[in-house]
Amino acid sequence: MKPSLKSCEVTPLLSDVIQPTHSLHTPLFASSTSDKPYNMGWSVLPKEVAINVEKALEGGKLLDVASVVKETLKTASSAPVNIAVTGDSGNGMSSFISALRVIGQEEDSAPTGVVRTTQTPTHYFSSHFPNVVLWDLPGIGADTQCLGNYLQEIQFSLYDLVIIIASEQFSMNLVKLAKVIRDLGKKFYIVWTKLDRDINTSAHLKERLMKNIQKNIQENLQKEGVCEPNIFLVSNFDPLLHDFPKLRSTLHRDISDTRYHGPLENLSHTYKKAINDKVITCRKKIASKTFDTLGIWNADDLEQSLMAYHLLFGIDDESLQQLAQSMGKSIEEYRALMRSQDLNTVLRGDWLFSCMNCNVVSCLCLILRCIPLLGGFVFNSLRKWKHRCLLEIVANDTKDILKKILTDSII
Repeated sequence: MKPSLKSCEVTPLLSDVIQPTHSLHTPLFASSTSDKPYNMGWSVLPKEVAINVEKALEGGKLLDVASVVKETLKTASSAPVNIAVTGDSGNGMSSFISALRVIGQEEDSAPTGVVRTTQTPTHYFSSHFPNVVLWDLPGIGADTQCLGNYLQEIQFSLYDLVIIIASEQFSMNLVKLAKVIRDLGKKFYIVWTKLDRDINTSAHLKERLMKNIQKNIQENLQKEGVCEPNIFLVSNFDPLLHDFPKLRSTLHRDISDTRYHGPLENLSHTYKKAINDKVITCRKKIASKTFDTLGIWNADDLEQSLMAYHLLFGIDDESLQQLAQSMGKSIEEYRALMRSQDLNTVLRGDWLFSCMNCNVVSCLCLILRCIPLLGGFVFNSLRKWKHRCLLEIVANDTKDILKKILTDSII
């Protein structure tokens, strides 16, 4: 049996004043039910998507890759995001949700009061945050519930982002909760509500008071090793004042990041693996001197060889032009990323490769070729090395271009 975790309170910043609930703003579309959060999840890229990306890269068809990427990210843009709103009972979680949704108490708002009103996780929607589920959670410490049992019951791992609501004091329970959420790898905010009441009851000027509140929260979190949290000081009664506008813009950005993080990470992993596999195959062909299978008819003509590698990976001028048109970009934006624009840029960007292609080395190679066995071995080894360098540079350019494609495809 687990020992009971008692809540150790931090010294209050403000006096315990109970403020009556007021109506908010014009109601917007919303609904509520009691249920558990659901996760779409992007821990694994759909198999069909991965196969299509790999096939396209195998054939050097970046235009097809771009098409798959855009479709995948379009789907991700409407993926549901689950946001949990939690805190000590009486901190105004339900009022905050109503304010965030910009609705009034009289129109489908979360129930509020000075005692615990939310008994089970309840979800809400808002037209201000499409496909976002706002979960109003029971308050911490209500009845005889301890923090340990609360964490087991709520299962914060199911949520994408957590908003911790505080007012009057930042309790040790909230500090420990923030640490748990941080350890889960989840993004979280600290939102201090009822700021209007604090301003009215404090002898400090508004700016000084807000700095004191932020400092108190930061110091208590730092004691548990939680640094640089997102802290917003708001009034639930006016979503247009104080940090509420900043909170909204930050939330919109983080919702977008949450939706795209998984798909971008998985797509990036997929294309890097496909390109690395292609490099391994090409290196084997270089080692066996079967250059013709790479589209190279004169292995000593590095300029022609570079063009062949461009064509092989789909970053030749014609392919880049088609890609740029598809993405609504100029071809120069993609060419600017390339170290292998032409042989001269390769030579300028790699001093060792440049040294191995200087006139002195070229003359030395011609002399060595006249020496039986040893000369041929050295000459062939140097040629293979040059082709492996070109191959690696072109492969890295392809990765950089694909990285830009992913960024440009975000809706």
